Amino acid sequence: MPFALYLLALAVFAMGTSEFMLAGLLPGLAPDLGVPVATAGLLTPAFAVGMIVGAPLVAVLARAWPRRACLLVAVLVFGAAHAVGALTTSFAVLFGTRVVAALAHAGFLALALPAAAALVPPDRTGRALAVLLGGTTVATVAGVPGGAALGALYGWRAVFWGLAALCVPAALGVFVGVPAGRPEAGGSGPRAEAVVLRRPSLLLAMLLGALVNAATFAAFTYLAPVVTGPAGLGERWVAVVLMLFGAGSFAGVTLAGRFSDRRPGLPLAVTFPALLAGWPALALAAGAPAVLLPLVFVQGALSFALGSTLVTRVLYEAGGAPTLAGACATTALNIGAAAGPLLAAPSLTTAAGPRGPLWTSALLIALASLVACGSRATPPGGAPDAREISPAR
Repeated sequence: MPFALYLLALAVFAMGTSEFMLAGLLPGLAPDLGVPVATAGLLTPAFAVGMIVGAPLVAVLARAWPRRACLLVAVLVFGAAHAVGALTTSFAVLFGTRVVAALAHAGFLALALPAAAALVPPDRTGRALAVLLGGTTVATVAGVPGGAALGALYGWRAVFWGLAALCVPAALGVFVGVPAGRPEAGGSGPRAEAVVLRRPSLLLAMLLGALVNAATFAAFTYLAPVVTGPAGLGERWVAVVLMLFGAGSFAGVTLAGRFSDRRPGLPLAVTFPALLAGWPALALAAGAPAVLLPLVFVQGALSFALGSTLVTRVLYEAGGAPTLAGACATTALNIGAAAGPLLAAPSLTTAAGPRGPLWTSALLIALASLVACGSRATPPGGAPDAREISPAR
């Protein structure tokens, strides 16, 4: 894999850490800015909305500019937003920097996905995307816990400065390693891209990606109540469980990358039924830590293996829409990430209690399985000819 690809993954790592880090920083951040913790918690949905809006917006605005320049601007804007956030004493200003950072993150990821594919031969696209998305999974394993520890030692502002600093080598990697060609090198225009985006197979892959990510984040967001509730473990175990899930997600992305190009149907055939059995098993075994801990790792691996495979399928299916291919994948994943916790939250007040989000994940995966089996569209596991994806390069 090209070295520039790993520097792109470094930027994704910094951005993924920023997306998930606030949960551990709110207790120190809120009193420092003179707002209640509940108010400070609004920074998280602000970031999510910015991610959903940012991917298609930046992709459309950037179509007339070289991809390298757009990626470089996105990294620098993201870094600058965190530097301003580290300096401000105003919650309103910090809120604004979170929205700007989210827009930059979404735009960067929407452009980085096809850029990563362009750095390797067509038959290695899945492996390249596994490296890139590995930045997000490493963020859940190391970035978020590391950010929480840094915040506990030196304050929340130190975490913001650290993320801004990571953008420097990432920007250098973009400048040196990413070709300066325009995204629309294949010659497709807006009308041609609009036709591609109406493909049933592409819409199916996007819908499945959103449903799978919703299931993933419905459970991941509310793992802490499971650990301290039914499992009967102390609060210190929350970080351990989250790291197990993150380690599993990294393993799943890495393994799926080996198959998503040559045998894309295999990860889909294995992970769908395994997840369908795994989420109910996790809910039922939540009171047994000896079973809960390995199952969390397995579910993280299966969830991200399936999610990354579907991202690869979206890029393949949207190969004739080079400007919006990455935006399609980014938007689908972030709609799922935002919808999952919202759908799972009411289940906490039901008889299921802390296990409710796990059952919600099971229902979402069941729905995704029904959609995949019942659709008459071209299955998203079929690999297209290399000529179909060459315009995205």
